[in-house]
Amino acid sequence: MSEENGEKNNCGSCASGGHPDQEALDELKDRLEVQNITCNIKHKIIVLSGKGGVGKSTVAANMAVALSLQDKRVGLMDIDIHGPSIPRMLGLEDGVPKKSPDGLVPIRYNPNLLVVSIGFLVPDRDHAVIWRAPLKHGLIRQFITEVQWGVLDYLIVDCPPGTGDEPLSVVQLLEDADGAVVVTTPQGIAVADVRRSITFCRNTNLPVLGVIENMSGFVCPNCKEHVDIFSRGGGQSMATELDVPFLGRIPIDPLMVESCDRGKPFMDTYGQSNTAKAFEPTIKTLLELRGPMHKNGGI
Repeated sequence: MSEENGEKNNCGSCASGGHPDQEALDELKDRLEVQNITCNIKHKIIVLSGKGGVGKSTVAANMAVALSLQDKRVGLMDIDIHGPSIPRMLGLEDGVPKKSPDGLVPIRYNPNLLVVSIGFLVPDRDHAVIWRAPLKHGLIRQFITEVQWGVLDYLIVDCPPGTGDEPLSVVQLLEDADGAVVVTTPQGIAVADVRRSITFCRNTNLPVLGVIENMSGFVCPNCKEHVDIFSRGGGQSMATELDVPFLGRIPIDPLMVESCDRGKPFMDTYGQSNTAKAFEPTIKTLLELRGPMHKNGGI
């Protein structure tokens, strides 16, 4: 009730007696700015892993390339601030984004694939980025709101390992993300860490689109014998136990390593190989998305 009726306004939601404080206004402004940009992005996919060294960036880069080759307009956002590898994997290490009055112009891999990474912004390849959480959050926000993405069918976000600042920031900023693709390798020590990524998704209301078991077996190119170097089936067992979709196994392929080192994405160079076909269930899942499975209510 108003003071004219003899009672004070005892609004407890803010210190200003019913008026939102500046922090709340700034937060609302930020959310509206992000939403204004992301409304032009049809699908937002976050690639996660609880452990480093499982090939998450390789999977993210090849997913993005494969979608672009399906005539989809794709953005690939590398938010691995301390160890960006996407520029090298795509042969874009010498890329320098141009600045325009409308924001940063992303680097173009092909006519359908736009890429942004801190790797394009540091002075040299050996530069170490030593940042705390607020700076990381600010950069990720800039990558979303101050990059000229235009209209996209897909935005693929490559996160660093773990469940810390960067994944949390991108989930908070991309409130209506379709979900996460979680990458693991088969052995138990990796699966144990990656399970935490599933927990992270559930705690942040981020749907899990599926689990990929990477480096799953090796077929000798000479004798064709199959060898399970890192055991087999750990990712699938975890997916079954945690009741999330399993998107298949990607084998160890020396050509995958070679293509990453040469900056020639595997899906672009060896797209008809058996290893490339292992990506098909994941690409099919993304192509069949109809819209966000769920609106994230925030954290």
